[in-house]
Amino acid sequence: MKIAVIDGQGGGIGKAIVEKLRSVFNDDTAIIALGTNAVVTSLMLKAGAHEGASGENAIVINAPKVDFIMGSVGIIAANTMLGELTPRMAEAITGSPAKKLLIPLNRCGLYVIGTRQEPLLRYIDEAIALIKELSDDCSKET
Repeated sequence: MKIAVIDGQGGGIGKAIVEKLRSVFNDDTAIIALGTNAVVTSLMLKAGAHEGASGENAIVINAPKVDFIMGSVGIIAANTMLGELTPRMAEAITGSPAKKLLIPLNRCGLYVIGTRQEPLLRYIDEAIALIKELSDDCSKET
């Protein structure tokens, strides 16, 4: 199984996601850090991602190659993260066949109605529990 974690700006969300993924999944689950900039990718690699790449082309090339994509809801909207998330990146992420698990942080001018205000780590726990459930369901189908 391959999980891409996509983040930008300072990388704190991506770092937290990667740390939690590493604590839950074993080494046969590949965690790929995809940062909008090199600082973010480096931070996610230090947090335990198996491999990483930075920039628009890295996200465009890798988004369709993974089973799951995790990040804040801002990764599907062009020009968010102070312009770091380009239209090509947003298109590659939304067009990917991967299941997307988006953390509903009310930043970037995006508000997800119907969600409750929870701490970031609680959202990450819920997303990882869903990955486990969905990957178990996929295993049963084969």
